Amino acid sequence: MKLKLKAEINGVNGVSSVCVGRGLLQDLGTIAAEAVKGRNAVVVSDSNVGNYHLEPALQSLRAAGFQAESICVPAGEDSKSLQVLSTLWNAFHGFGITRTDLVVALGGGVVGDLAGFAAATWLRGVAVLQVPTSLLAFVDSSIGGKTGIDLPFGKNLAGAFHQPVAVVADPTVLQTLPEPEFRQGMAEVVKYGCIMDKAFFEALEKAGALPYEDAFLEDVIARCAACKIDVVNRDEREGGLRMLLNFGHTLGHAAEKVLGYGFVPHGVAVGVGMVAAARLSEQLSHAPAGTAARIEALLQTLHLPTRMAEIGDGLFTADNLFEAMLSDKKKLGSKLHFVLLRDIGEAFIAPLDPALVRERLPEII
Repeated sequence: MKLKLKAEINGVNGVSSVCVGRGLLQDLGTIAAEAVKGRNAVVVSDSNVGNYHLEPALQSLRAAGFQAESICVPAGEDSKSLQVLSTLWNAFHGFGITRTDLVVALGGGVVGDLAGFAAATWLRGVAVLQVPTSLLAFVDSSIGGKTGIDLPFGKNLAGAFHQPVAVVADPTVLQTLPEPEFRQGMAEVVKYGCIMDKAFFEALEKAGALPYEDAFLEDVIARCAACKIDVVNRDEREGGLRMLLNFGHTLGHAAEKVLGYGFVPHGVAVGVGMVAAARLSEQLSHAPAGTAARIEALLQTLHLPTRMAEIGDGLFTADNLFEAMLSDKKKLGSKLHFVLLRDIGEAFIAPLDPALVRERLPEII
């Protein structure tokens, strides 16, 4: 096992270690044993990931002295629900999970968000250890402690900041990730270049189409994780800087809501949202002409959609997207808070009048 990245997030409730390295899954038990005092653990996974990685995770935990159990939820966004959350609470009770024990989130963004929120709310907070298995989770959702579930009127509206005691990211698990899942994760990778790292964006442009060589992919993961860690260390609770990570998400979340959560992959929706936000940046004279075109070209190279018509099959209108945006948690007071660009690699938060956004929507989507 060779570590590609080892870093720490110094949160208000303690230190969260983030490790990226091939073969790390075998060391899960050792890392977990150093993180918590208790020796009960429950691994939360889903019906897809569990077939590949659940047994190795359980074996590693048991070899380190844990009484390790597991529960698998249905794969997909529908599992981020009150019903499945209640199922996890019942399982934690049945397995005797106490405040000194551990919840392990083994999966992609859905499992990480769901299991993290279940841990945050069980006994007013038990330790969670994130083991990402999707590219999106590797570079974004497993890091930083944002957890939550969806409600009928909005995505991630019920949630908590609950830093994992550790993130154990083993790139070898991505070998079992279906290609469409990998591609949607690349939208979150591109996001980091758009908002804070122009050189990284240019490296992705130069790299061209997938697949990437293993070494370059590991560099990509480590670079994105390092960006996320830096942001969270400076703004753990999303008071300002961390909001930049929502680039593309205001419109992306609206698209997910209109179609029904799970119908369109999160990364796909975010990619379309990023292009729209870049177009809006140009129209409002914040970004130079051609900014949106560069982002669009890179996403197209990665075979990701860039316009609403490509993912909605005519189901999107300016009206239904606008209505969905009004219920998003990024609406503060009377303003819609968009992440816009001044250039590739330079983002800022723009509180916009909803009427202005509604007026511009037909042009930017």
